Amino acid sequence: MAAFRVQVARHRFKELRRRSQRHRLNWVRMNRLVTRWLPPARSQHPFQSVRFDVRIQDRSPVR
Repeated sequence: MAAFRVQVARHRFKELRRRSQRHRLNWVRMNRLVTRWLPPARSQHPFQSVRFDVRIQDRSPVR
């Protein structure tokens, strides 16, 4: 997930540099924008074993 955030920042950086005619955007300024506007990547869901243990305890729900 962190790699996805980095790729989004890279693509946005290229897009903003291409659109600017008078001022060039550097990575120092871009990193400030990224830390301000892109949330850090983190996992919101537990692992599958934790989810399935709660939902299926004794019997299969297919019966």
